[in-house]
Amino acid sequence: MSTATKKPRLTTSAMIASIAGEGQRTKAAPFGHALAKLAETRPEIVGMTADLSKYTDLHIFAQAHPDRFFQMGMAEQLLMGAAGGMAKEGFTPFATTYATFASRRAFDFVHQVICEEHLNVKIVCGLPGLTTGYGPSHQATEDVAMFRGIPGLTIVDPCDALDIEQAVPAIAEHKGPVYMRLLRGNVPLVLDEYDYKFELGKAKLLRDGKDVLFISTGLMTMRALETAKALAADQIDVAVLHVPTIKPLDVATILREAGRSGRLVVVAENHTVIGGLGEAVATLLLSNGVTPSFRQMALPDEFLAAGALPTLHDRYGISSAVMATRIKGWLD
Repeated sequence: MSTATKKPRLTTSAMIASIAGEGQRTKAAPFGHALAKLAETRPEIVGMTADLSKYTDLHIFAQAHPDRFFQMGMAEQLLMGAAGGMAKEGFTPFATTYATFASRRAFDFVHQVICEEHLNVKIVCGLPGLTTGYGPSHQATEDVAMFRGIPGLTIVDPCDALDIEQAVPAIAEHKGPVYMRLLRGNVPLVLDEYDYKFELGKAKLLRDGKDVLFISTGLMTMRALETAKALAADQIDVAVLHVPTIKPLDVATILREAGRSGRLVVVAENHTVIGGLGEAVATLLLSNGVTPSFRQMALPDEFLAAGALPTLHDRYGISSAVMATRIKGWLD
């Protein structure tokens, strides 16, 4: 009889599953707490959602400021239209839903009602990219590609709890529409180890290295940092440039870091290879005559499977273990 210990069977991840690894430090509901705190001194801030306050952490704001919370029901187009109306009256609405619903279901309302008039609406959306195991109906793998084409829309993809906490007041201060991808629930905390401070429109070099440069955004910055630590054991020196603002890009910093000779440049994002950070960076580099060895680590141009998140992250190449293997293969 075999005495090998059986690994527990992975189950399909819940919609609100945390992406934190076992034993990883986390903070609960950083967006909800940051917005509730900010609203104490910003009476113009209101919270709005389409029946998803609990699943976007907006319930924290609702409990703290019930008279400034608006539940619009399962009607994302109405949510965006009403948020635009509130902005016209001088309020600063934070409108939350899932990223699939904001992009695919309410795109025209975001485009015409909010962005064409450059209204001061902050659209904050959960389940970006591959952060749910519930299949294509809830996996927003193409949201950045859709929204990047809208003039004047700022796009933010935070890495962790600290990034989110610092991004909330920054996007509230910014005049104009913002789309922010949201990690919710128990969100990993990693950037506090790197003397990090979020600045809208700015990329940050978290660690330097002579062999590989990761240009990453969102949760993939966390994965890039994990990959860099793993590759150090093989004497592979990896730099990580975190790009929390996808639009507008920090042109100067990206060109400076990608222009350093002798490094493989890898753009890592929790999004399809089509139309996201990878294509934006590639266009920027080629347009400026910067031509390093270049690779993308992103989700494939296909409808993704349902299943347990650890399995899906391995399958689609965005786990740190798979990322490390690919880097070593590219360097051979």
